[in-house]
Amino acid sequence: MGLIRKSHLITLTAIGMSIFHLYTAQFGLFSAIVQRSIHLLFALLLIFLTFPTMGGKDPEKATQSKLLTLWDFFLFLLSLATVVYLVLQFREIVMRGGATTTYDLIMGGILILLVLEATRRSLGWSLPIIALVGILYALLGDRIPGLWGHKGVDLESFIAYQFVTTEGLFTVPLGVSASFIFIFILFAAFLVASGTGEFFIDFANALTGNWRGGPAKVAIVSSGFFGTISGSSVANVVSTGSFTIPLMKKIGYEPKFAGAVEAVASTGGQLMPPVMGAAAFIMADMLGIPYIRVCLGAMIPAILYYFALFYMVHLEALKLGLKGIPKEQLPRLKKVIFQKGHLVLPAFLLVYLLVIGYSPMKAGFWSIWAVMGMSFFRRETRIGFKKFISALKQGAMTSREVALACACAGIIIGVVTQTGLGLKFSTLVIEACKGELILALVAVMFTSMIMGLGLTTSAAYILTVILGGPVLIKLGVDPLAAHMFVFYYACISTITPPEALTAYAGAGIAGSPPFATAFLAMRLAAIAYFIPFLFVYYPVLIWKGDLLHILSAFLTAIIGCLALGSAIQGHMISRLNWFSRLLLFVAAFTLIKPGIVSDILGGGILIAIFLHQKYWGQPLTLDKSGSV
Repeated sequence: MGLIRKSHLITLTAIGMSIFHLYTAQFGLFSAIVQRSIHLLFALLLIFLTFPTMGGKDPEKATQSKLLTLWDFFLFLLSLATVVYLVLQFREIVMRGGATTTYDLIMGGILILLVLEATRRSLGWSLPIIALVGILYALLGDRIPGLWGHKGVDLESFIAYQFVTTEGLFTVPLGVSASFIFIFILFAAFLVASGTGEFFIDFANALTGNWRGGPAKVAIVSSGFFGTISGSSVANVVSTGSFTIPLMKKIGYEPKFAGAVEAVASTGGQLMPPVMGAAAFIMADMLGIPYIRVCLGAMIPAILYYFALFYMVHLEALKLGLKGIPKEQLPRLKKVIFQKGHLVLPAFLLVYLLVIGYSPMKAGFWSIWAVMGMSFFRRETRIGFKKFISALKQGAMTSREVALACACAGIIIGVVTQTGLGLKFSTLVIEACKGELILALVAVMFTSMIMGLGLTTSAAYILTVILGGPVLIKLGVDPLAAHMFVFYYACISTITPPEALTAYAGAGIAGSPPFATAFLAMRLAAIAYFIPFLFVYYPVLIWKGDLLHILSAFLTAIIGCLALGSAIQGHMISRLNWFSRLLLFVAAFTLIKPGIVSDILGGGILIAIFLHQKYWGQPLTLDKSGSV
């Protein structure tokens, strides 16, 4: 298969995938297994066409022997054969009441192996190894003594469960990927094709570029906007960081600080509504709630996340005496809005359609065509035929890894349900924690972050929530809060060492030490590490309760972010000593935690330190007697 023929085949397969999903978004989904299997087929075909057998991801640059290229093409055909077989035979399998034949089992076994291999190529070894351990647990669990063992599952039953039901390979995550997620990824691809990404950067520059420490604030605003359409924190760093990080360094920020700011800002894109990471759609489906409800729940924590980061960047600029970019070097806000402001209207349409009750799939479908229509308002944003084809291709190419992560995670979900591990795990964890919620929260937090070290956010969220979610819910946690808790730690694992991929991407552009950049990113994102505990205990922060309580909790939490930022940066009006910083940490916690008494206490501490610095110009300290 020559390079030209291969590139054409990649393009045709990708376009076919996008057209298939646009068709089903408008005219209705096929039956669950058929829809999900065709979605998986396209992803498998693209993986085997674009990810070589041994390392490398770029089909234009990858070199391998003709034998391995033939092997890739063989797997391509094998994927085609197994899924086409399932689609053609599915009606007959249903008529048999789910009973499987020898051919069904052979095809099912091959498809499981293909999913494992495609996941290895696209996402690395971590997820396939976990899946293989799960398969061994299912097949050999009868040999494990004690509560962790089970009656055992024979190979035929295991394959049948995975292949012809919606409890294994084709379970909820792949279903969400085949319906909601793909359409939103395609929507993002069309936004990028129209130049919306450039608009976000220009808008952020015009809005905040001349403020103190301007480029860092540009990074936060542009990455926050761009993250809502990209859904990938690493891609966000590469897209916006290539512009913002050099500017931050140029005006005086240290390289590691510039890389850390971009990494934290980009990671927040997965937390910021309306278009969040893929895991948010899976969450909505697992909980059986509208996607807009997930967006509402995510809104206040996401705003707190970005506000705290913005304030800390401002304090760093104050400490260093940095200025902004001269206005004459920046685009004019009116001109930016006039030239490209129309490009964000489809995003508002998307939110409107979700609010009035459209399904995410329908809302995404009509928003895609709105992008097309809006792009024709100006020549420079117009999506012509070439850009249209490119957007169709890019949407499919971006969805490959998501689909495979969901399918491979489905294997593990099948193991958990078929063996009864989920119920046992909940019981064992609750017993180990002696029914203490805080201990269970800490256990789930570490599980989610450890999973996130080697997996995508979606995979880390899925694997943790199927085991840890029921534990928290049994201990009385609101279901949305439990899922959001897992989701948050899965997201911020990308800036948490040792495998902080987003921070390392920022460090690569900034030319700074990766570990130092990652640890600084953790400091800048400090609020994200403890706010999930607060919304578990106080669901008002995820929009649970009456509007008055929600707004008051939000406002005091914003003030708490000021206290937290000053405590971490060691600066308010002037330098803060350790005692003042300790008091501010207390103030931050009490302000972000909802409650009148805690708000008064935290506000009083914050005001006292502010007034002391303003009128006396010295940080609070303790004298030898221990008095303030």
